[in-house]
This record gives sequence, C-alpha cells and structure tokens, in this order.
Amino acid sequence: MLFKKSIDSLIKESNESGEGTLKRTLGVGNLVALGIGAIIGAGLFVRTAAAAADHAGPAVTLSFILAAVGCALAGLCYAEFASMIPIAGSAYTYSYATMGEVVAWIIGWDLVLEYALGAATVSIAWSEYLNKLLENFGFSVPYALCHSPFQTSPDGISGIINLPALFIVCLLTFVLIRGTQESATLNGIIVILKVAIVIAFIAIGWGFMNPANHTPYIPVNEGEVKFLKGQEGFFDFFTHSFGKFGWSGIIAGAGVVFFAFIGFDAVSTAAQEAKNPKKDMPAGILISLAICTVLYVLFGHVITGVANYTEFAGAGKEASVAYAIEKYMHNYHWLSTLVTVAILAGFSSVILVMLLGQSRVFFSMSKDGLVPKMFSAVHPKFKTPYKSNLIFLVFVGLFAAFIPGDVVGDMTSIGTLFAFTLVCIGVIVLRKTDPNRERPFKTPFMPVVPILGAAVCILMMIGLGKHNWERLMIWMVLGFIIYFAYSVKHSVVRKNQKLQN
Repeated sequence: MLFKKSIDSLIKESNESGEGTLKRTLGVGNLVALGIGAIIGAGLFVRTAAAAADHAGPAVTLSFILAAVGCALAGLCYAEFASMIPIAGSAYTYSYATMGEVVAWIIGWDLVLEYALGAATVSIAWSEYLNKLLENFGFSVPYALCHSPFQTSPDGISGIINLPALFIVCLLTFVLIRGTQESATLNGIIVILKVAIVIAFIAIGWGFMNPANHTPYIPVNEGEVKFLKGQEGFFDFFTHSFGKFGWSGIIAGAGVVFFAFIGFDAVSTAAQEAKNPKKDMPAGILISLAICTVLYVLFGHVITGVANYTEFAGAGKEASVAYAIEKYMHNYHWLSTLVTVAILAGFSSVILVMLLGQSRVFFSMSKDGLVPKMFSAVHPKFKTPYKSNLIFLVFVGLFAAFIPGDVVGDMTSIGTLFAFTLVCIGVIVLRKTDPNRERPFKTPFMPVVPILGAAVCILMMIGLGKHNWERLMIWMVLGFIIYFAYSVKHSVVRKNQKLQN
C-alpha cells in the first residue's frame, strides 16, 4: 500500500483552530514579502558575478531568465497544490496526498537540505560580510573566531568557531519563536531595505555603464563553434568546452544562478498561517517570483555594464558589487557601504525564512507521526513550534559554527531541485487520481507545464555533478534508516488504514 494521506483530512486539519494549531496572521502582502525575503540574498549579491565570470559573461541576464522559467514552471505546480491543500509542509504535504508516505518521507527529509543546511550556508556568508562591514570602521573579528576549524588563513591561523554565524542563527531563531507575525514584520522591513538598495544600484549604475563591456553580449565558445560545425564530437565538447561561455555558458550560468531563486517555495510552507490561503498562496508565490526576476535581470545587466565580466574572475571576485561601485562609480562610496548593509539584511531574511520553512515542514511530519511529537509542540502564548525551532537552532548552529560553507552549499540546490521535480510529477498524478477535486488555482497547459518543469529541474540536477549526487544518496540512506526504525511504527496514516482494514 502507498499509505496516502486523505486530502479531505488535510483540508479539515487546515481549518482547525485552538490548542496545538498555528495562528492565521499572514495576508498576501506578507506572503509576497516572505517570498522576496527568501529569494533576494546570497544568489543576487554573490552568484551573479560568479556566473558572469565563469560561464555567461554579460548574457548572465539570459541565464536568469532561463532559471526563472524553470522556477516559474515549478511555481505554477506549487500554486495549484498550495491553493487546494492550504496546510504547512510544502512539497512534503503535497507528495503525501499524491504519491504516498514513502515519497513524502523522502521529500520531508530532503527539504532539510534546502532549509536547514541552506540557513547554515547563508549564515556563514553573513559572517564574512559582517567582517567586511566592520573593516570599513576599523574593526574586525579575529580569524579564529569567525571561521571553521577546517579552515586556515593565508598567514597560517586556524579557525576555531564561527561566532558571528552562530550569533545570527540564534538571534533569528528567537525572533521566530516570538511569533510568525513578528517575524513577518521584521522580514518586511528587511525586504524594503534591500529592494531599495538594489533599485538604487540599478538606477545610479545605469549611468556608469560602458557599452564596450556588453560587447560581445554572448562571449564566443570556440569548442561550441566547432561542435555546431561538426568539427568536434559531443563527448569532447561536453567534457572540455560545455558551459565556458557561448549558448552552453548561458545554460551552465542558469544552473549557477538557480541558487538565487531558491526560497519562493518557502511561501507554501506558511500556508497554514495564511488568512486566505486559497487565494493568497498562488499570488504570494508567483508575484514574488516575478518581482525578483525583473530585479535580477536589471541587476545583472547593470553590474556587467559597469565592470567587465572578466574582472569578476580576479580582483572583483570577492564582494563584486562593492568592487564595481568603488572602482567605477566614483563619489558613491556611501552606496558601497549601504550595499554591504543590504547584503547583511538580505542574508538575514533568507536565514529567517529558511528556519521558518524547516520548522513548519517538521511540524507537519510530527503531526503525521513520522518524527517525534516534540517537533509539533506549540508554544502556549506565541503559538509557534518553539521546540522544533530550538532543535534546529542546535543542528543549524553546529553547521554554521564548525563546517565551511562550500561543503554544504550545492547540497542545498540539489535538494531543492529534487523537491521541485516531485511536486511537478505530483500535480499530474493528482489530476489523474482525483480529477473532480476543487482547484481554486489550476496549473495551465496541463500536462506540458509540469512535464517541462520536471525536465528542467532534472537537467539542472545533472549539471551539479556526481559529488553532489553521492552526497544526496548518503543523506537519503540515513533518512531511510530513521524512517524504518521510527516512522513506520509511529505513522498516523498507517495506523488509521490498518484499523479500517
């Protein structure tokens, strides 16, 4: 048996109120801000320059559009599920209703890679940028106290613990425990700040663009030219030249900047706290994705126009935005400092939303008996899953304090893409198995949109390389050990179906 969770029971659960339930406080504005807060962060301020320097050149704007198309396809599938199953848990809940408990467990366990490890990775980046800001005022955190024990400085100093990364995880966890509405308010302030800074950079930087930096817009890939002319075989091209500029560089760049879009699905994890989830969830997902795509394309166009993309492979690799401002946008040093502040704020809101998403996924899994009850314990006053927040504070805090950021960074992407793929497949499955179910929002052009969405996500997963696939497999094996040792025995759905039989 697949042990599926009844959609009727999910909807009934979403309408419950009282002790042990989450408080509905979020409107469509909060959800759009939540989405923008999760999306604009490390991806925009860090990955844009990396993708331009290594893969796409000025055509990084096209990479953003390609990645956005893939996310939009998955987003349309998320929107259908979020409107008809308005409950916390995101892809985990959707897969439980469509493909059964085993797939739901895989997704729930997999989402730890997206949310918990993603929060740890961004908190480590937050620590680095905090130091850059402090250096402007003549201060700095000693190397040993802001780096992992596995890292050593060029001067031979070994790291001990990353205290700033641990600090921001602790601070934002306690904000979340205080309440979702309070967290959404803080996030809304941060979103306004960082969007204002991004728009300021675009508006001011537009006048400093050098047209020569955009010529050629798509740098030539000699291997790609030979392949298209039939002078080089596909294997040689794929091994040596694929992704090194040209049209293949745009595709590879899309895989890199995909990290910049991670987070829009976090809106769906807050469905049980939305005031009008059937209407507001699709709007929150799609509007936040659309706003961020426009900002990304304009931002990529301006930064590669102000500084030549080749500079981001060398001197401008670190803090690329500040580099472009200080070298080419004279008399705007104040903007460089503000951009660093915006980056810190942006990272903070990403961490906040990822921690919120993680606790809500495990809240749902705990309600279903797949993880211990402590993950669904709700604070009597604040109505938040405070024990879950505290447990993930320890888990995320350990990674943030003691593990280098690059070890877990790409695992976030592959975990997210895997979740997106199963959501796309789930929409098709549910249309076949439950065609008469009310769908306040319907994914258009069925089944083309979900099929294309799954295909694009799988293509990006392949592009992440074998090492990330190996890490994903190890993580999944660990998850199955927990599932068969604990979850099978405590599953509420299994117990109910066995009683019915």
